[in-house]
Parts: sequence; C-alpha cells; structure tokens
Amino acid sequence: MKFSERWLKEWVPVSLSTEALCDQLTQAGLEVDGVAGVCGDFSGVVVAEVTAVEPHPNADALSLCRVDAGDGAPLSVVCAASNVREGLKSALARVGAELPGMGRIRAAKLRGVASNGMLCSAQELGLGGDADGILELPTSFVCGQDLREAMELDDVSVDLDLTPNRGDALSLRGLAREVGLLNDMAVVPPPLRAVAVSSQARFPVAIDNPAGCPRYLGRVVAGVDAGRPTPLWLRERLRRCGLRSIDPVVDVTNYVLLELGQPLHAFDLHQLEGGIVVRDGRPGERLTLLNGRDLVVDEDVLLIADGNGPVAVAGVMGGTRSGVSASTRDVFLECAFFSPMTVAATARRFGLHTDASHRYERGVDYALQAQAMERASGLLLDIVGGSAGPVVAAEFEARLPQRREVALRKARLDRLVGEAIPSAEVERILERLEMAPRSSGSGDALRWTVRVPSHRFDIEREEDLVEEVLRVYGYNAVASRVPASPVALGTPSEGRLAVARLADLLVDLGYSEAVTYSFVDARLADVLDPERTALRVVNPISNDHAAMRTNLLPGLVRALRTNLARQAHRVRLFETGQCFRQQAEGLAQLNLCAGILFGAREAESWAQDATPVDFFDVKGDVERLLALSGREVEFARAEDAVLHPGQAATVAVAGATVGRLGRLHPEVEAALHLPKGVYVFELEVDALGIGRRRRHAALSRHPSVRRDLALVVDEEVAAARIEGVARQALGGMAAGFSLFDVYQGEGVAPGRKSVAIGLTLQHPSRTLNDAEVNGLVDAAVAKLRSELGARLR
Repeated sequence: MKFSERWLKEWVPVSLSTEALCDQLTQAGLEVDGVAGVCGDFSGVVVAEVTAVEPHPNADALSLCRVDAGDGAPLSVVCAASNVREGLKSALARVGAELPGMGRIRAAKLRGVASNGMLCSAQELGLGGDADGILELPTSFVCGQDLREAMELDDVSVDLDLTPNRGDALSLRGLAREVGLLNDMAVVPPPLRAVAVSSQARFPVAIDNPAGCPRYLGRVVAGVDAGRPTPLWLRERLRRCGLRSIDPVVDVTNYVLLELGQPLHAFDLHQLEGGIVVRDGRPGERLTLLNGRDLVVDEDVLLIADGNGPVAVAGVMGGTRSGVSASTRDVFLECAFFSPMTVAATARRFGLHTDASHRYERGVDYALQAQAMERASGLLLDIVGGSAGPVVAAEFEARLPQRREVALRKARLDRLVGEAIPSAEVERILERLEMAPRSSGSGDALRWTVRVPSHRFDIEREEDLVEEVLRVYGYNAVASRVPASPVALGTPSEGRLAVARLADLLVDLGYSEAVTYSFVDARLADVLDPERTALRVVNPISNDHAAMRTNLLPGLVRALRTNLARQAHRVRLFETGQCFRQQAEGLAQLNLCAGILFGAREAESWAQDATPVDFFDVKGDVERLLALSGREVEFARAEDAVLHPGQAATVAVAGATVGRLGRLHPEVEAALHLPKGVYVFELEVDALGIGRRRRHAALSRHPSVRRDLALVVDEEVAAARIEGVARQALGGMAAGFSLFDVYQGEGVAPGRKSVAIGLTLQHPSRTLNDAEVNGLVDAAVAKLRSELGARLR
C-alpha cells in the first residue's frame, strides 16, 4: 500500500523524519518497500493567472497569453495548450526556473514572438497525468505563491509491503493508529458528521446469501452533478497513494477506501431495476465488468444483482451496465461487509485483483460500514451536490464476526520473549492496542484477558498477543542471546561424498551457485521436461509458481535469462536441490545437481580468444565431478527431446543412469528466447554421493612400457568402449590408456574411423620383457577385433 506522509501526519502529528518514521514502521512489522517524492525536482515555478489570450500572429497552434505572476508586471507567454483560457490559474515556470528533464527555462522567441516563461502541464512537473493541457489550479490559490508551497509538494509517497494478516493497516486510519501506538500519541481523525437526510428516495436491498454477505447498506444520493471536476486536493491524495482520478463519484469511493479501509461502490440508479439482491450466481449468467472483461458465472460466485440480472461481482468489481458516468444524476451508494473467503475464492478463480478485493480478502472492520457510508455521503454532497436519502440496510447480525476474548499469561509471554517485560508496560501496550485488558492473579500466575477490536482479524490466540506486545515493546529492546543447542558430532563415512564437496568443486571450476524456487511456471516446466507432468499447485501465489519442479532447469534457465538481460556475456550457474516427480507409488523427491553454461570458454583476456563453450566443456566438468567418487563412469549417446540431437549424452555409474548433459535443443532455445549455444547438465546427487572405498597399494619400482596402436573401427564405437575392452585384455598389466587422435577421410572407408590409442603396461614386481609386451598387445588387438570389429591400420 502507498500512502502520503503529509496526509498521515494530519491524523497523528509526529515530528519524526521520513527516515525515522520508515524505520519505526518496519521495526513494527509494517515493512517499508520504498520511498519516492510526490513530484519532479523543479524550482522557480509559481501560481499564475492567465489574464488574456490572443491568437499567435504567426502560428495557428499557438496562443499568446498575458500572465499575472503576482508581481504586478504581466508577462507575455506563448502557449500551445488547448485548455488555456482567460481566468485560468496554472503553474508558471519563470525565466531561470529548473524543470525535471528540461533544465533551465530561458526567455525565447517562438515564431517571432517573445515568451517570458512557460505554462506547465502536470507531466512536465512530475505530477503524473498527461501533457495534453496545462495544469489547472483552484481559483483560491494566490498568484505568485510558490507551487510547492501551494500544493504542499514537500511530501513523499511511502510504499508498504504488508503481510496478509495486517489488513487493518490498509488505510490511513489504520496506519495512524499504528503510528500513534508506537509514539504514545493520540490519533486525530478528520471530523465525521452524520449527513442530514434531505430526500426520501430509497432503493430496496436484500440478502439471499448471509454467509457471504451478512451486512449490506445502500443509500440514494439524488440530483448530483457528476460532470463537476474532482477537487485538486482529493486528486492529489489519490495520486500520492497510487490511484488515478477517474470522476468525482468514483474518486470519493476510492478516497474513503484509502482513508478508512472500507471499499464502496456507486451505481447509476437509473440503470438499476426493482431492487438490489446479494445472491449467488446462476449457471450461465453473464456480466461485463468495468474493465471490459466478460464473465460467465455460476452458483459459486457471489453477485450484486437487480431485477435485470448481475450488476457487480461482490467485493471485487462492478459491471458496465450500472456504471456511473458524467450524465449520472442519481447515485446508489453501496457499502457492505463480505466474507473474506468468499471474495478470495472469486478473485482467484477469475484472476481479478482489485483494491477492494485486496482488502476484503484480508478482512475489513465489520463495525465500519455505517461510518464509511456517512463519510462518503458527506464528501459526495460537498463535491457533486445533491440530496441524501435514508440509509437502507439488510443485516444478519448472527453471521457477522464476533469479538473474541483471548487470554495472555505473563509466564508464557516471558518464556517466549526470552526475558521479563514489566507487567505495567504489557498492560499499557494492550490498552493502546484498544484491547481493554482485564488482569487477574499475580506473580507467575498473572494473566490478562482482552477483547479483540473489530479491526484486528488476525488476533486469535495467545501467541498472537505475544507477537503484538513484543513488536510494540520493540524487538531491539530484547537482548540477543545465542541459544544453547548441544549437537552430537557425526561419524564421517569414507563411502559418502558430501554435497558441499560437489558445490566447492563447481565453484572452483568457475560456476556460481543459484538458489531458485521449487515452484515454477507450468509452461516452462512443460518445455524443459515434456515427458513428465508437473504436479500443479492448487492455490499458487502467481502463474510463475504454479507447478512443482521436476528438474532444476526451469530455475537455471530463468536465472540465465536474468543475467543476460543485465549484460552478462559469460554465465556459469549451478544448483542443488529437491525435485518432485509423480510416480505410480506416489510423489518421489529427488536430490539433483544441475548446471548451465553459456558464453566464452575463458574469461576475457589478452591471452585468450572468445571461443564459446562446447559439448566437451560441459562433459569435462561432469567428469571432474564424477571423479570425486572414484567410480566407473560411462557416457552414451542420448535421444532427449530437450537436448540437441548429436550433442546429448546420458551419464551412467555402475551401469545405472544417473544424469544427462548436452546442448539445449534449438527449438527449446527458440521457445525460451535464449541465444544459441546453451549447455546444461543434470545429475542425481544421491548416486554421486556414494564414493568408492580407498585401496592402498605400493607403487611399482619397475619401468613402464608404452605401445601406440592405430585402429580402424566403426564410427559409432565409443572411446570408452575401446578402453574397456583393452583394459579387460591387459588385466593387471594395464597402467594407463590414452586416445590421442581420431581421423576420418582419405584411406579410411566411409562409416569407419581411425583412432590412435596409447597403451601403458607395467608389472608391479618385475620388468616386462619384449616378448611379454608383444604378447599382451597382441591379446588386446585380438580382443578388440573380436568384440568391436577393430583392425590395425
């Protein structure tokens, strides 16, 4: 929620600076998300009156204006605004004034006519709105007065990030109540008068669903002039709180929403028929909302209806049929209490989040409706005129929330806080919270019983009262202590590899660790794992968190896109975490380790070129990870819908597939708006974490012998297969294997390839002679020929 600091201080005149006020609110649990000025950074702008308007002699689109800036010497100003007219008071930037984005204003000639200043639009002053016309000011403003002073622009707009339980703070009254509480000051609300009934015009109301709407008030305000402009002071307060001005009737309802926290809605009475009924929808009923959206409703949707059908979705948004316009002459004003669960279900079902639904979902003060109706009625009469009829009410008192009584034990409070808060201070805090505490007992048996005020929906149990007392008392006032928590030392296992060791190695290889959400965009999950159906979240907080991830790639892809959008050209990210896959026996939870690579192989340097990463870079990194376990690893060509054909491989340990690696498929890269050449890997952590037990043996003191062979094999034969067959043939004499050349071309038949391998032989206890070496090599060649069809080149 956004609010104007100056407006708040009218309710509770604290002398705190903006920074101190924001710190105080944040410490009390109302986190300040941002602070911004309410206008642009300008100076030298004053209130001025246009005293005469003449056509420009040399330009049809310009006007020559005589302007009174309050110093007795009329100024000549050229203006292009369509709304400039004699008698209008507006904002004049004098010669020498500074405007945001425009710099210093200088005297100039426009089409040959001197212009001594500039009449400004709201947009040019950073006051929002558009640049189609100059700013129109009230006639009560004094010419020559500094505009900042006249419009009280030395103000800031504070943006609060409220938790869902603090719906009571979604209004100026609620915030003033908090600030007064924290500073031990009285709150001074604006005077509220009961509107005199000057008309007998009524419109009947009824409630068919008291569970969804236990209270509904209505009032007819007849003879209004909805074409009148909204006063500047009201438009400014709406703007500084993040709302735009629409028309005077809607602006009044929005103003009361901000001031008191009670949503209201205004209907054009002449568009209503019969009477208002709050009822459930009927299958097939349709309603066009004020935002232009067409809804088809059913019996699960609470509606406001008249004799011709639905006119509004209760607590969410009104319909176009009964909307107020400049031609409206009679207004039917609605003020109701709707069940939070009813409004929340409807808003989420249709994806409608409005200022009204935001408050109803969190709970509106159920004792506020009559007061809000009087406040809105009074403002309407002051601004658009008319006469107010009597308030017509439908109410089911038993269905309204009831004030709860909650007990707080002093011993429990002290135990949860960690130290003793003086009893007198606790009682004072409860009184300031409007909870009327009653104490009983003494010493360790002291307890207070409080009545929860109607605006605090979130106080239900003793722990809630502990939280209230502590946040008002001050978290900083409680000493910090490190809890004593003896932890037994674990027993290290040589056969287990810690996940932290994998993460350390990846960091050493140049990766940065990413931490992403377990909930992902369902569409992104489908693209990156089309063979699995992700488990959908029943009530997601947003579309970006609508499904549980089946692998880690969605989060890493989004992190990559974020880095690329911030001009990162070389990205290496990894993540370890749980993923969730639906199986026949239930939901399986797997620990995975995944990485993503893009950009140059090496960081930019005079000694390195910009060669991009390729398949073998990601394969090499995976090999280093797997080498930590010391177990046998095999790579095999993979057919994977997410990975590039020909640049994809599966990873197997001890014959079991534990992961995959490769480049993203070009279609996937295009669908996700990624650049070409993004490589990924994904491995099961539990399989990686099982290490091979160490085996110690003495180093041979005898020389080794190397023999190089050139073999011709089918091009599908993998190097790992050649190594495995050769080592099997050599047995314990195999001390090393290397593949140092691959050739295809002239002299080698199509579909075949020539591979050059090096075999290193060594006996542990004696020197091998030539006959033994030749015999071993011949045996290796024979086995390669029989199993792989290899021949010596």
